[in-house]
Amino acid sequence: MLNPFSNDAFNMVALTAAINKIPNNYGRLEQLNLMPAEGVRTRTILIEEMSGVLNLLPTMPVGAPGSLGTQGKRKVRSFVIPHIPHDDVVLPEEVQGLRAFGSENDLEALSNLIAKKLQNMRNKHAITLEHLRMGALKGVILDADASTIYDLYSEFGITQKTVNFALTTNTTEVISKVLEVKRHIEDNLRGEFMTGIMCLCSQGFFDALTTHSKVKEAYQRWQNGQILFTDNRTNFSFGGVVFEEYRGQATDTAGNVRKFVADDEAHFFPLGTASTFRTFYAPADFNETANTLGLPLYAKQAARKFERGTEVHTQSNPLPICLRPEVLVKGAKA
Repeated sequence: MLNPFSNDAFNMVALTAAINKIPNNYGRLEQLNLMPAEGVRTRTILIEEMSGVLNLLPTMPVGAPGSLGTQGKRKVRSFVIPHIPHDDVVLPEEVQGLRAFGSENDLEALSNLIAKKLQNMRNKHAITLEHLRMGALKGVILDADASTIYDLYSEFGITQKTVNFALTTNTTEVISKVLEVKRHIEDNLRGEFMTGIMCLCSQGFFDALTTHSKVKEAYQRWQNGQILFTDNRTNFSFGGVVFEEYRGQATDTAGNVRKFVADDEAHFFPLGTASTFRTFYAPADFNETANTLGLPLYAKQAARKFERGTEVHTQSNPLPICLRPEVLVKGAKA
């Protein structure tokens, strides 16, 4: 009997291309295109900081001269890109009836089955990436078990900026708090530019903000122009900052539901920057991908022991990062 998975349609290149074509159905940060993807050839990246400007150092062949730096104080930091594998299996029962004995005429049906597997695996990688990207926006990138992968404030030797909005106090001048956030971000761009500032906030923070005595009238006026065609929890602009309720969450390996933004918290960040945010992708640990530019996702299949089905392996090697964590501001409700 011929093995249908030996067809070129199921080799590493074809499966990798297929999984990268599947639309990402989850992720507000993906929609914002805040952290554009950049492939690298190694599993470790070096980031150079000089006079507040960050540059990637190029890799060189062994024995080649190093890149030349200009005079001044420089800091070089090394980051290992996380490795996130995920496996599934196609059992004989799932293939049963898709093809005739000794024939590959039903290749299309088998491809549809694999596509369903890849879609499910793609969604899991997507929500994992959203979690990592939200961590980069908060300045602390966490793993699935809540352990810290990178504390960007510690890595870059800075102190996290937190603004207490005191939204439980009716007399608080909220606009002054918003301007404090804006001025801090503007002062720390260090030559970088931006097109605006956005805040992703928890339900508790958003409700307290929009019902506060100093904000309520502005929110009602904004609603009057938006109520017919949009969700009133998104894109509310106040003091030149766009506020949006963020409800991203996922179940961790222990079965606990984890909110990506904690209750009563908010996180501010600049939009439209040139080099402040990135998602670096390292190549997969396959023989054929060594020293190639990393892709967002990889997929590969292999027969199980005793031909008891086919294993489907996927992996992603992403590092979403904020290269200027001093522009990140945390907001507190109380």
